[in-house]
Order: sequence, then structure tokens, then C-alpha cells
Amino acid sequence: MIDTPSPDAPLGASPIFIGLMSGTSLDGTAAAAVRFHRTGTGGDRPELLAFASVAYSNEQRTRLADAMAGGTAREFCRLNVDLGHWLADAAALVMQRAGLAAADVAAVASHGQTLWHEPGHSTWQIGDASVIAERLHTRVVHDFRSRDVAAHGQGAPLVSLADVHLFAAADGWRALQNLGGIGNVTVVPPLGVALPPAAFDTGPGCGVIDRVVTALDPSRHYDANGAMAAVGRPLEDVLALLLDDEWYARQPPKSTGREKYDAAFVTALIAACRASTGFARDEDIVATATALTARTMALGYDRFVPAGVSDVVLSGGGARNPTLIAMIRSALPLRTVRTFDELFFDGEAKEAVAFAFIALQHVRGLPGNVPAATGAAGPRILGTRTLP
Repeated sequence: MIDTPSPDAPLGASPIFIGLMSGTSLDGTAAAAVRFHRTGTGGDRPELLAFASVAYSNEQRTRLADAMAGGTAREFCRLNVDLGHWLADAAALVMQRAGLAAADVAAVASHGQTLWHEPGHSTWQIGDASVIAERLHTRVVHDFRSRDVAAHGQGAPLVSLADVHLFAAADGWRALQNLGGIGNVTVVPPLGVALPPAAFDTGPGCGVIDRVVTALDPSRHYDANGAMAAVGRPLEDVLALLLDDEWYARQPPKSTGREKYDAAFVTALIAACRASTGFARDEDIVATATALTARTMALGYDRFVPAGVSDVVLSGGGARNPTLIAMIRSALPLRTVRTFDELFFDGEAKEAVAFAFIALQHVRGLPGNVPAATGAAGPRILGTRTLP
């Protein structure tokens, strides 16, 4: 049994939350200022007031990546506080852009940065919430995943609740596909239909592509506009090897992360391409990594997403890669693939908005997980509050 959070700062009719997200791709911090309007049917409609994407410096990115591989207690302690400041900086920037004072904000929802995610045992996100609360003089809702994992869930995907309540279609089922560092999909029923969604991680999003590009050319952090992949040729023998993995056939709920698609995975992918039956240019290696994201999506959809779900909506950093989008459309020929931007708002803000919605649920004393998506034993209020 969970204690309902006390209403220490009652919500107004249209509360404003700040959502903060730092994903596995380590490209930077996404911050969204969002106002939630109550609809006539008792639901919520998000209004994006401002969005900011703050890129990590090379030093920041290296520190985060190194922490995922190991470190000392001192290094983890210092990084936790430093990341809290970086998150607070991003929140302050988006509040400034939206013209918001601390008194205007119901809460900051900080996902933080996942350092380790081991479904069935534990999950760990850092980014000191006390620093954010002290800097911004707002309450902070944070540590969203651990309660779901404690309830025997995967702790992911957690955006499913927002997908169901905020982004469902009025006239049919919809697959909302996020392409952050990791790919995940929520298959949601039409608005007003009381059926549970399905959700699972599909495999790599743009994280493997980014790390392959950096391994080939340390001066680059991603394949800008999919330019390298566009002139490359996916190596089918390498893809067949990479796709021969029982994880893709495993029944949902399931989640994965940088722990699976780590530096060793990237090194092995590049080595397999170099040893391929054909001559592998750098562009071919990037094209192969890009095709891996599209093909793993297609495997997941063919196995676990009914053919009648024809509306596929892409968000996240990968939705900015036209070559990846073209490969996804080719891999899903019987489904209509669109970007989140076409229907709603800047797709890169979607995850930050989703965690803002989970924080809204927390403050209301309502569950933030979808047990059908994560496999948790039941609905749980997600997150912990730090008061200003």
C-alpha cells in the first residue's frame, strides 16, 4: 500500500510542470515547460509552453559515459551533484523562455540520467534533486523507475501512461514509437476505449548509430541528417548476424538499455562490418547500424503489434534522421509512418512532457505506471518528492 502524497501545494485548474530528461544517447538534456489543461471528459491536454535542448560538452558526455562503465564512490558522488546543476540549468533556461517564475511551477519532473538498468533487480538514475530544488525553489519529483521495478516491473517503458492519456488517436489504434538512445513503442487504443495498451522496447534507437559514428570519427557525435547512412549500403550478412538474438523474440513486457548496446557491442558491429563479404566503407557501417534500428523495430512490430495498427508515429532524436525514417518506412510497408511533429509539437520534447505528466499523477496521488506495459504487480504512484 502506498501513502498518497500530501497536497502541500495544491494544483490549480491548469498546472504547469517542467519536465527534464537525459537519455541513453547522452546528447544532452531536454527541458519542457508544459501546461496541463483539464478536458471536458476529465482527461488532460498538454500545451507546450517552451522547450530547450541543451547539448552536453565533450567533458560532460565523457564523464557520463565513463560512469556507466565504472568509477569510484567519489566520482559517482560528484557526478550526481554536477548533473543536478546541469539539469537545473536546463530547467532555468526553459522557465526563462516561457516567462515563468518559481511560483508558477507546480513541480519539476526530473528523470535524471540512467547509469544502470537491470530489470528484475534494480535501476539507477542520478541527478541530485536537492540541487534542483535549491536552485529553482520548486518542488521536484524524481526517481520514477525504481518503484515499478520494486513491484516486479521492467521499470520501462514509462511513457506509456502519457501515450495513452495525451497522444491517442480518436479513430483507431496508434503505435507511438520513441527513437531515443533506445527504441520503445506503446500501442494505444483509441481515445475513450478502456483497453490496456501494449508497450515494449524494440531495441536500439539512435544510440548505436551515434556511437558507431563517434567510433569511426571522434569529431562527430551523430550522423547529421542521416547523411553518412544515405550514401552507404547496409551489409545484409552483418544484419543477419546481429538480428540472430533471442531477445528480439522474447515476449513483452521487456526493456533493454545501454548495458546491452554497449561499447563492446559497437566494437563487434564495426569489426563484423570490416570482416564482411563485401568491402565496408565507413558509410556502409553507419548504414548497417541505421538499418539495425529499422529492422529490430520491424521484428517487434511483426511479432507483437497487430497488423491492424497501421498508424505509426515517430518521436525522439531518431525522428530527425531522414535516412532512418526512410528505412523504417521500407521495413514497415503496410503501416503509415509519420513523425510526432506532424501531429502534436516538437517530438524531441515528448519524453520530457511524458515525465511531467507522471509527476502530475504523483502530485494528484494517482498511479504513473501501466502494469500491462511494464509487467509490474499493479498500479503504483511513481517518484519521490523533494520540497523546496
